[in-house]
Amino acid sequence: MRFCRIVVFALATVVLAGSAITVDAQTKIGVVDLQRAINETEDGRQAKRRLKKVFDERQQSLNEKQEALKAQKESLERQQDVLSQDALKKKVEKYQADLMELQNEYVQYQQELSTKEGELTQKILEKMQEILRRIGQTDGYTMIIEANEGGVVWVPANLDLTDILIQRYNQQAKSGGGAKQGSGAKQGGGAKKPK
Repeated sequence: MRFCRIVVFALATVVLAGSAITVDAQTKIGVVDLQRAINETEDGRQAKRRLKKVFDERQQSLNEKQEALKAQKESLERQQDVLSQDALKKKVEKYQADLMELQNEYVQYQQELSTKEGELTQKILEKMQEILRRIGQTDGYTMIIEANEGGVVWVPANLDLTDILIQRYNQQAKSGGGAKQGSGAKQGGGAKKPK
Protein backbone atom coordinates (compact mmCIF):
# COMPACT_ATOMS: atom_id res chain seq x y z
CA MET A 1 0.00 0.00 0.00
CA ARG A 2 2.76 2.38 0.93
CA PHE A 3 4.63 1.45 -2.24
CA CYS A 4 1.53 2.32 -4.33
CA ARG A 5 1.34 5.77 -2.72
CA ILE A 6 4.97 6.42 -3.58
CA VAL A 7 4.45 5.32 -7.19
CA VAL A 8 1.29 7.46 -7.52
CA PHE A 9 3.12 10.45 -6.01
CA ALA A 10 6.06 9.97 -8.40
CA LEU A 11 3.73 9.72 -11.41
CA ALA A 12 1.84 12.83 -10.33
CA THR A 13 5.13 14.71 -9.99
CA VAL A 14 6.23 13.67 -13.48
CA VAL A 15 2.86 14.67 -14.97
CA LEU A 16 2.91 18.06 -13.22
CA ALA A 17 6.50 18.71 -14.21
CA GLY A 18 5.68 17.85 -17.82
CA SER A 19 2.68 20.19 -17.87
CA ALA A 20 4.75 22.97 -16.24
CA ILE A 21 7.29 22.68 -19.03
CA THR A 22 4.49 22.93 -21.59
CA VAL A 23 3.08 26.04 -19.88
CA ASP A 24 6.53 27.66 -19.71
CA ALA A 25 7.12 26.98 -23.39
CA GLN A 26 3.92 28.86 -24.23
CA THR A 27 4.53 31.79 -21.87
CA LYS A 28 6.10 34.91 -23.36
CA ILE A 29 6.68 37.84 -21.04
CA GLY A 30 7.90 41.22 -22.20
CA VAL A 31 9.31 44.04 -20.09
CA VAL A 32 9.14 47.78 -20.75
CA ASP A 33 10.64 50.78 -18.97
CA LEU A 34 7.86 53.36 -19.35
CA GLN A 35 9.81 56.15 -17.66
CA ARG A 36 12.68 55.80 -20.13
CA ALA A 37 10.21 55.53 -22.99
CA ILE A 38 8.50 58.77 -21.94
CA ASN A 39 11.84 60.53 -21.61
CA GLU A 40 12.99 59.39 -25.04
CA THR A 41 9.88 60.12 -27.12
CA GLU A 42 9.56 63.52 -28.75
CA ASP A 43 6.28 64.24 -26.91
CA GLY A 44 7.96 63.27 -23.64
CA ARG A 45 10.93 65.55 -24.31
CA GLN A 46 8.61 68.45 -25.08
CA ALA A 47 6.64 67.78 -21.91
CA LYS A 48 9.87 67.65 -19.91
CA ARG A 49 11.02 71.00 -21.32
CA ARG A 50 7.68 72.59 -20.42
CA LEU A 51 7.80 71.23 -16.89
CA LYS A 52 11.38 72.42 -16.46
CA LYS A 53 10.32 75.91 -17.51
CA VAL A 54 7.55 75.93 -14.89
CA PHE A 55 9.96 74.53 -12.29
CA ASP A 56 12.61 77.16 -13.05
CA GLU A 57 10.08 79.98 -12.65
CA ARG A 58 8.88 78.59 -9.34
CA GLN A 59 12.42 77.95 -8.14
CA GLN A 60 13.47 81.52 -8.91
CA SER A 61 10.57 82.85 -6.87
CA LEU A 62 11.40 80.54 -3.98
CA ASN A 63 15.09 81.49 -4.11
CA GLU A 64 14.24 85.19 -3.88
CA LYS A 65 11.99 84.60 -0.86
CA GLN A 66 14.63 82.39 0.74
CA GLU A 67 17.27 85.12 0.34
CA ALA A 68 14.92 87.68 1.89
CA LEU A 69 14.31 85.31 4.80
CA LYS A 70 18.04 84.78 5.24
CA ALA A 71 18.58 88.56 5.38
CA GLN A 72 15.76 88.84 7.91
CA LYS A 73 17.41 86.19 10.11
CA GLU A 74 20.82 87.88 9.93
CA SER A 75 19.23 91.21 10.86
CA LEU A 76 17.52 89.55 13.82
CA GLU A 77 20.79 88.05 15.03
CA ARG A 78 22.55 91.44 14.83
CA GLN A 79 19.74 93.23 16.68
CA GLN A 80 19.01 90.70 19.42
CA ASP A 81 21.25 92.43 21.99
CA VAL A 82 19.88 95.92 21.20
CA LEU A 83 16.14 95.28 20.98
CA SER A 84 13.77 95.09 23.91
CA GLN A 85 12.30 91.68 24.75
CA ASP A 86 8.90 92.64 23.26
CA ALA A 87 10.40 93.99 20.03
CA LEU A 88 12.66 90.95 19.69
CA LYS A 89 9.75 88.60 20.35
CA LYS A 90 7.65 90.29 17.62
CA LYS A 91 10.50 90.06 15.10
CA VAL A 92 11.13 86.40 15.93
CA GLU A 93 7.42 85.64 15.53
CA LYS A 94 7.37 87.45 12.17
CA TYR A 95 10.46 85.51 11.04
CA GLN A 96 8.89 82.19 12.08
CA ALA A 97 5.63 83.07 10.32
CA ASP A 98 7.54 84.00 7.14
CA LEU A 99 9.55 80.78 7.36
CA MET A 100 6.36 78.73 7.75
CA GLU A 101 4.82 80.54 4.77
CA LEU A 102 7.87 79.76 2.63
CA GLN A 103 7.75 76.10 3.64
CA ASN A 104 4.04 75.92 2.79
CA GLU A 105 4.67 77.58 -0.55
CA TYR A 106 7.41 75.05 -1.31
CA VAL A 107 5.06 72.15 -0.56
CA GLN A 108 2.35 73.76 -2.69
CA TYR A 109 4.79 74.18 -5.61
CA GLN A 110 5.83 70.54 -5.33
CA GLN A 111 2.18 69.46 -5.47
CA GLU A 112 1.54 71.72 -8.46
CA LEU A 113 4.54 70.31 -10.30
CA SER A 114 3.49 66.75 -9.55
CA THR A 115 -0.05 67.46 -10.79
CA LYS A 116 1.26 69.17 -13.91
CA GLU A 117 3.59 66.25 -14.59
CA GLY A 118 0.69 63.81 -14.28
CA GLU A 119 -1.43 65.86 -16.67
CA LEU A 120 1.35 66.10 -19.22
CA THR A 121 2.27 62.42 -19.19
CA GLN A 122 -1.22 60.89 -18.96
CA LYS A 123 -1.99 61.07 -22.69
CA ILE A 124 1.49 59.84 -23.55
CA LEU A 125 1.03 56.83 -21.26
CA GLU A 126 -2.40 56.09 -22.73
CA LYS A 127 -0.94 56.02 -26.24
CA MET A 128 1.95 53.84 -25.06
CA GLN A 129 -0.46 51.38 -23.48
CA GLU A 130 -2.36 51.12 -26.77
CA ILE A 131 0.89 50.41 -28.62
CA LEU A 132 1.93 47.83 -26.01
CA ARG A 133 -1.46 46.11 -26.26
CA ARG A 134 -1.00 45.80 -30.03
CA ILE A 135 2.57 44.49 -29.57
CA GLY A 136 1.33 41.98 -27.01
CA GLN A 137 -1.44 40.73 -29.27
CA THR A 138 0.48 40.60 -32.54
CA ASP A 139 3.72 39.18 -31.11
CA GLY A 140 2.04 36.65 -28.82
CA TYR A 141 3.06 37.97 -25.40
CA THR A 142 1.28 36.47 -22.41
CA MET A 143 1.95 39.66 -20.47
CA ILE A 144 4.07 42.80 -20.56
CA ILE A 145 5.46 44.06 -17.24
CA GLU A 146 6.57 47.60 -16.42
CA ALA A 147 10.21 47.24 -15.38
CA ASN A 148 10.20 49.80 -12.57
CA GLU A 149 6.87 48.76 -11.03
CA GLY A 150 7.40 45.01 -11.30
CA GLY A 151 10.74 44.93 -9.52
CA VAL A 152 12.50 43.56 -12.59
CA VAL A 153 16.22 43.35 -11.90
CA TRP A 154 17.37 41.90 -15.22
CA VAL A 155 15.79 40.91 -18.50
CA PRO A 156 17.34 39.59 -21.73
CA ALA A 157 17.47 42.22 -24.48
CA ASN A 158 15.05 40.28 -26.69
CA LEU A 159 12.30 40.64 -24.06
CA ASP A 160 12.89 44.37 -23.38
CA LEU A 161 10.30 46.18 -25.49
CA THR A 162 11.29 49.74 -24.53
CA ASP A 163 13.16 50.58 -27.76
CA ILE A 164 10.37 49.12 -29.90
CA LEU A 165 7.80 51.14 -27.95
CA ILE A 166 9.78 54.37 -28.42
CA GLN A 167 10.14 53.74 -32.18
CA ARG A 168 6.48 52.93 -32.71
CA TYR A 169 5.32 55.83 -30.54
CA ASN A 170 7.46 58.34 -32.46
CA GLN A 171 6.28 56.88 -35.80
CA GLN A 172 2.67 57.16 -34.68
CA ALA A 173 3.23 60.74 -33.45
CA LYS A 174 4.79 61.75 -36.78
CA SER A 175 1.82 60.35 -38.64
CA GLY A 176 -0.54 62.36 -36.43
CA GLY A 177 -1.54 59.69 -33.93
CA GLY A 178 0.73 60.63 -31.01
CA ALA A 179 -0.18 62.25 -27.72
CA LYS A 180 -0.04 65.70 -29.32
CA GLN A 181 -3.63 65.48 -30.42
CA GLY A 182 -5.73 66.97 -27.65
CA SER A 183 -3.20 66.17 -24.95
CA GLY A 184 -1.55 69.35 -23.86
CA ALA A 185 1.79 67.54 -24.04
CA LYS A 186 2.83 70.05 -26.66
CA GLN A 187 1.89 72.90 -24.34
CA GLY A 188 2.94 71.58 -20.94
CA GLY A 189 5.92 70.25 -18.97
CA GLY A 190 7.73 66.96 -18.55
CA ALA A 191 7.73 63.42 -17.61
CA LYS A 192 10.28 63.48 -14.92
CA LYS A 193 10.71 65.77 -11.96
CA PRO A 194 13.66 68.03 -12.56
CA LYS A 195 15.05 67.62 -9.05
